[in-house]
Formats: sequence, structure tokens, C-alpha cells
Amino acid sequence: MCYSAQIWADYHKFTKVFGAIMDIKEFVRLFWERAENSTIKIPKAMEAAFADPQTEQERQIKALIVAYTADQVGKTERELFQQTKRLADAERTLQSRTTKAATESKRIAADKIEKAKGKLADLRRTDLKPRDSRIFPGNYAPVMVMEDGKRVVKPMRYQCRPAGKPAFYDTKFPGTYNARRDNLEGFWKDLFGYTHGIMVVNAFYENVSRHRVEGRELAEGETEANVVLEFRPEPTQDMLVACLWSRWQAPGQPNLLSFAAITDEPPAEVVAAGHDRCIIPIKPEHVDAWLNPDPRNLAAQYAILDDRERPYYAYQRAA
Repeated sequence: MCYSAQIWADYHKFTKVFGAIMDIKEFVRLFWERAENSTIKIPKAMEAAFADPQTEQERQIKALIVAYTADQVGKTERELFQQTKRLADAERTLQSRTTKAATESKRIAADKIEKAKGKLADLRRTDLKPRDSRIFPGNYAPVMVMEDGKRVVKPMRYQCRPAGKPAFYDTKFPGTYNARRDNLEGFWKDLFGYTHGIMVVNAFYENVSRHRVEGRELAEGETEANVVLEFRPEPTQDMLVACLWSRWQAPGQPNLLSFAAITDEPPAEVVAAGHDRCIIPIKPEHVDAWLNPDPRNLAAQYAILDDRERPYYAYQRAA
């Protein structure tokens, strides 16, 4: 399962490399919705694409980003103030007597203060870091699709909710950020052959059992523990990851664009690292055929997945 990935977050790259156009209305709608729903997660690098707006709609998006950031700064500063006071209160109590409640309150307050300071630093900085382009399930990312014969970039959530399914599918099927190739004509039959997309990735991350990474069996009495591995293709390259996507609609609910990356059996080096799935990077010459599938000819789509790029994936423990 590709639980996290380093992506192209700036839609300008899609425009430059693929001649794709941006679905500006969907971007505006997404940032409007986040103003009302702070659970919507948009990578900082995706926001940075609108730092120098050129159109009225891009200026509207930048204004929404500025307002959202100011709101988050205010909320985080208030949380920092509250936890600083909580820490001081706990320390005063501990000066006179040691209690379990005060000790625990001090620990929690210190942890929350550190977290709040880190969040404020991230909100205020303008220089981008690699983690600003990293997505996790539930995060939004630019995805390229085909509409009216044109390549179009839309913002989509990285966890697919197929059209017609109830909203609780997000919790009932939490792994729907990946679509297994061996289930494309099962669970994903309403999307495979109909709505295909491409996400551009230059690294992906997996949770792997520590003992498997170390090439050994669990020791007697040892509890299984996970580590996160970062996989990068060699030679270094941007991978065009095959995806499925859907437009979900329901009365009284905002529309949801969401997608899943297709995964398949992994190459030997990923197996050796202790993982059992891998994303599928398709070749550039297959982009239009993948984005414009014929549901009556699924064999052609399987052929594209088979004729994939096959880089060697070097891995290391993620920072």
C-alpha cells in the first residue's frame, strides 16, 4: 500500500510538461470549502503555486490562503497561550507537592507547546521543504485527467470515494487510497475503464515490519514494530502513477473529487525490503491512451499497466 508519496504539487509543472490546463473552478471551490472545513488538508507546496497570482481567480485563491493561514495562526497562538499557562500552573503545583495529575498535566502541556510552536513555524515560513510536497491519505493533490480531448489538472483527495457510495465508505474502507490491480474489475469496476488519472510522484513511503527490513524472524517475546521506508527510483525520475478517480455527489453535500493509486505486485527489491505492493508508473507514450480509456477494451488498459516503467527502487528509512 502506498500510504504516502512525494508529489508534483505545483500545477504549473503539468502545464509546462504536459500542456495540461488547470480546472481553476475546482481549485477555487476547494479553497472555499477549506475556509469552512479545516479538516481539508492541502499541501503547503500546492498553496505556493498561487503565491504570484496572474488571474482574478488565482488572486481569489491567494486571498483565501492568506485568510486561512491567518485564522490558523490565531487559533494556534491561543492554544500556545493556554498550554503555556497550563504548564506554569502544573509547575507551581509540583513545587509544593508531587501529584500524578500535575505531573501528567506538565507532560501534556509541554508536548502541546512543542507541537504548537512547530505548527506556527510551518504556517509562517515561505521557503518550501521536501515535506511540503508529501501527501498522506486524506490530503489533496493535483491529478491529471482527460476532458473533451484535453489534459486537465484537478485537485483531488487521496482516498477515493466512488460515486454512488455512501460517505461512510471513507471509514468502512479506509484503504481506498490504493486500488489493487487484481481487484480492478471487482471493487473498482465502475471506475476502471472509465475515469483514469495520473499523479506525478518522485518518491513513495511504506510502513514495513522492522524485522523484515532487517531480514530476520521475530525474536522470542519480541513485539512486531513498524518502520517507514522511503523508496526512490534509480535513476532519479518523476513517475507517472496510474490512478482511478471519481466525482462523488449527494444532496446537501459538497462535491468530492477523489482518487486512488493503482498498485500491483512489487519488484524484487521492494519485496526484499519487506513490502508486498507497489505503485505502477506508466510510460509517457501511454498517457493519452490511459487517460482516455475504452471500457469495451479493458485489455488495452491492462497492457498499459504491464508495459510500465520499471526503475530500480532504492530505499532508506524515512527521516
